[in-house]
Amino acid sequence: MADAMEQLYQQVILDHSRERSGEGELAGADGSSFQVNPTCGDECTVQVKLEGARLEGLAWTGRGCSISQASLSIMHEMLDGEQPQRADELGDLFRELMHGRGKELEAAKQEDLEDLSAFTGVAKYPARIKCALLGWAALKDALAQARA
Repeated sequence: MADAMEQLYQQVILDHSRERSGEGELAGADGSSFQVNPTCGDECTVQVKLEGARLEGLAWTGRGCSISQASLSIMHEMLDGEQPQRADELGDLFRELMHGRGKELEAAKQEDLEDLSAFTGVAKYPARIKCALLGWAALKDALAQARA
């Protein structure tokens, strides 16, 4: 069963790294953040546009490994059009998962992560954790700029 789940998780990551949701530039962004992982060279820019209490726009550009690109794609799918505090909550939850050394979170949290649960196995490899979190660091910074 564990092997089947790991294969499914790997497939989710590969699918999102190939079919990148939200990749592109965002005109009129309220916040923008460029981040780079000096260990592997992955880089991304995340742009956000706020409209009232909503993330009106979320876009990203970047290059790097399948893990960093898939994480950005899933982030976009889960947060575009949502409230900014949902981005904060989901980011915190994803960071908790990534610092769990490959252990799943309690069932309700794991379910809340949706496709981000695919990164559970990635957390076993400390060098890859930064890849998964790169876009989330950029999102946090871009949101801080937009809120200022």
